[in-house]
Parts: sequence; C-alpha cells; structure tokens
Amino acid sequence: MFTPKLVVCLREGYDRKLFVADLFAGLTVGIVALPLAMAFGIASGVAPERGLFTAIVAGFLISALGGSRVQIGGPTGAFVVIVYGIVQKHGYDGLAVATLLAGVILIGMGLARFGTLIKFIPYPVTTGFTSGIALIIFSSQVKDLLGLKMDAVPAEFLHKWGAYVTHLGSWNPWAVFVSAASIATILACKRFTPRIPGPMVTVIGASVTAYVFHLPVETIGTRFGGIPHLLPAPHLPHVALASLRELVPEAFTIAMLGAIESLLSAVVADGMTGGRHRSNIELIAQGVANIGSVIFGGIPATGAIARTATNVRSGGKTPVAGIIHAMTLGAILFFLAPLASAIPLAALASVLVIVAWNMAEIDHFRSLLRAPKSDIAVLLTSFLLTVLVDLTVAVEVGLVMASLLFIRRMSEVTAVRAILEDRSDEDSVVLPEGRDPDATANKIVPPGVRVYEINGPFFFGVADKLKDTLDTIDRQPKVFILRMRRVPAVDATGLHALEEFWIKCNRHGTHLLLSGLGEQPRAAIENAGLDQKIGRENLHRHIDEALAHARALVGG
Repeated sequence: MFTPKLVVCLREGYDRKLFVADLFAGLTVGIVALPLAMAFGIASGVAPERGLFTAIVAGFLISALGGSRVQIGGPTGAFVVIVYGIVQKHGYDGLAVATLLAGVILIGMGLARFGTLIKFIPYPVTTGFTSGIALIIFSSQVKDLLGLKMDAVPAEFLHKWGAYVTHLGSWNPWAVFVSAASIATILACKRFTPRIPGPMVTVIGASVTAYVFHLPVETIGTRFGGIPHLLPAPHLPHVALASLRELVPEAFTIAMLGAIESLLSAVVADGMTGGRHRSNIELIAQGVANIGSVIFGGIPATGAIARTATNVRSGGKTPVAGIIHAMTLGAILFFLAPLASAIPLAALASVLVIVAWNMAEIDHFRSLLRAPKSDIAVLLTSFLLTVLVDLTVAVEVGLVMASLLFIRRMSEVTAVRAILEDRSDEDSVVLPEGRDPDATANKIVPPGVRVYEINGPFFFGVADKLKDTLDTIDRQPKVFILRMRRVPAVDATGLHALEEFWIKCNRHGTHLLLSGLGEQPRAAIENAGLDQKIGRENLHRHIDEALAHARALVGG
C-alpha cells in the first residue's frame, strides 16, 4: 500500500535495457522541463531559478518516493495563480510556510488513505478552475509577450487588462517578433517533429537570435541578473505565528491542487502505459516533495501531465527516468546557468501561452455548457471566481456547491412511497407476480395495514420525506410497515427522523414495524438504542415476517 513504485520496480528486476530506455527518456524530459520550470517561476512572481530548484528537488523526490512508474513532478501551471497571490501578499517566506503546511496536509491525506476520494471531485469544478487558471496565465504574460513598458502589473484580472490597454502604445515590435516566431516554432515542432521538444528549440533559437542581432528585448539577465549555478543551502523559512492563520486556507488550496493534479497525471499515465498507480503513497510523496522544495528555495510542485506524457512517449519505464530528469536539470544548472541570462522573456512568455491554451481545454468547456443547468452553474461559478476573485475561494465554493448538488440529487433518487393501499378483505388478493418475488404487490396486505418503502440511502437530505408521510395519509392505519431492504446506509439525521416517526405513530395509535434491515442500518439502529424503543420484536428481516406480525396485530 505505501511501498514506492521505485522499490517495486527494483524488486522486479532492473536490467541494462530498462536503464537505457529510462536514460533517454530522462534526458529528453529534463530538456523539455528546463524552459517550463523557469517560465513557471517567473509567472509565479518569483525568480526563474526557484522554478529550476523545484523541478530538481521535487522532481527527484516525487519519482523516488511516489506511487507511479512514470510520473514526472515539478512546478506546473495549476499553481501559478495561487503562488503569485501569496507572494504578492506575504512574500516568498509566506509562500514557503504555506507550502510546508500543504506538504504536511498532503502527507496526512496519504496516510489517511484519501487518495481514492480525490477522484470524486466533480468534473465541472476541476474544469472551471483549470480553465480560469489558463486565462489568468495568459493574462499574466501579455506584458512580456508584447514587450510593454510598464511597472508592476496589477494582480486583479480586470485592473491588469485595464493597465495593458493604457500602456498598449508602448509595445516593442522586436518582442512581438520574438513572441510570434516562438509560438510558430513550438506549433511547427508539435506538428512536424513531435519527438523534438518545441519549447527548448524555441528558447535556444530565440536566445541565439537576440544575442547575435542585438535585439532590444528584455531577457532574464536584464530583469533578474542571471541564475546561480548551484542549489542554495537547505534552510527553513521564518514562521511568523501572526500570519500562520492567514496562510492556512492558501495551504489547503495548494494541497488540494497538488493532490488533484498529481493523481490526474497518474491516471493519464496509467492510461498510456496500462499500469496502475498507488494513489496514497503518491500523495505522501507529493507532501515530502513540497517540503523538500521550499527547504531548497523552491515553490509548490505536483505531477506534471505534459512532462509525464513526454516521459512515456520517450520510452520511460520506471521512476529512474524521473530521477534522471532531475539530475539532468541539476547538470544544466551547474554547467549552463550563465547562458540562461540571454533567454528573452518574450520566448518564455510564448511557452506559457501554449501551456495556457492546452490547459484551457476549450472543447471540454463547451461540452459542459450542454450539461444539466446545475453542472453549468458549478462550472461557471468556479471559472468566474478563479478569474475575478481568488483561486482559494473558487476551490472552496466549487466544492461546496458540488456537494450540495450531490446531496440534492441523492435526495431526489431516494424515495419514501406507498407500495400498496388499504384493501377490504375481498380486495386483498395476490396481484400478478412481477420480476421481484418479494415485491409487496405479490403479497396479501390485510386491511388496516399500510406498507411504505424507502429506496436509497436514508440520510439528512431525505429525512423530511419520512416525517411528512403520516400527515399525507387520510386514514391512519393500525399497523405501519416500513420496508428498508433497499436502504444501504442510514446516518444520524435518518435515525432521528425514524425516532420522530415512531413517536408520531404512537401518538396516532399506529404500530410501527420495520422490515428488511440491512447490516449497516440495523447496526446503526442498535447502536443508537432505537431498537429498544421501537421494540426488537418489531424489527423483521423479511416482509413475510412483518406481514404475519401485522395480521396478528389487526386480528386478521
């Protein structure tokens, strides 16, 4: 259950053939990850090297400790919005504290075996905030994409675009040329040479062109002053207790996004390889990786779908490929860091524009607009809150809305209905036999007896249906049989409603019998002491027993 896939693969036997395949895949993914890591660092409001530190440290730990054979970890677009907001409000130290807390939360989720529960987050919620993140990523790159001469870009979406419109006249034609050429190069590589990493070709080509022809465009060197060639010494961030409470919601959002993104990536990898990941150990690895990332000056990390897919397509077979990917980035950082100063920011912005387009999943968004209205409401709410308010709010509200809709739909499918009306003696005949031999329609129900059945889970969302049942009956029966054979579970509110129903039956002089109790409902009733109030002799396992008891009570 909690054994990393790396250990599993080594136990199965690791030979030279597997190593060669992993080596090629790891080198390829490392090259692909280089521009993405720096671009995600810049888009998150921190220096580009922090993205590289994350890809190296977290990428190594996720592969070494995770539950997927081919998962590649590192900084991703999903975190850009939340990380940028935290950095603007609390600085990098605040981000580091929030990421540490998120790491602890992820480890706790894995130990509590929440890995399978993450998969039940509704599709409209994830699509809504993913599409919103894509739009925000694109919006954050407009300044570098057009080479606008402006100071700090406002954080709010509408104010950001207002500032862009105001400074549109300061656009740099050379930056636009680099951006257009970079986007065209990425698309051409994807179309004609898919095995060659387009982002890396773009970054190298743009850097050489800008350097040779002395293009007046902003580069990593002119804005950030270059990139260090070594990882920083490990250290813990300063934790201010006053700000700790403010960072808890952000930490929860980072943890939820990390869990969703990593497990979604692992599922995609399973579909490509035919394997099966271990979700709980994957969450634990994500938690450890996030803690390790900020100890070495990085930012939040998770499983990266695009890089994982690249790893699979490049022939990666085991977690060793992910470890080689991290080591490749470390080698590039050590030997080639000075050259990164020449990379034009317009080229990195172009890489992120393509990432944003792929994240948006416009076709999926459009298809959801034809879904039931409740799902559309969840989708648009998550999307608009992500774009206009805050990703933390969007995730929380989206999950609450989806939960409420789930409760409503469950209450709609759970019914409390009459199975057979009262009949006189001559009318109490056996009806034509249906496909269900135990159907009440196939039984003789004596006069003065009412049979009702609950179909579906009996929980707080449907408790009122039972409370109102007796009030809708024009003539109070002598015996009321409540069939619960199709009730898989009952909660505390359902038990309370059942007790109130028993009290109401006593008030009307009606004898209550329960029939067909399953294992969980019977155990819940006994634990609550409700079996002693109703009377254990009134709890029957089968409808025939209940009907025989009812006949004795009505004297029929």
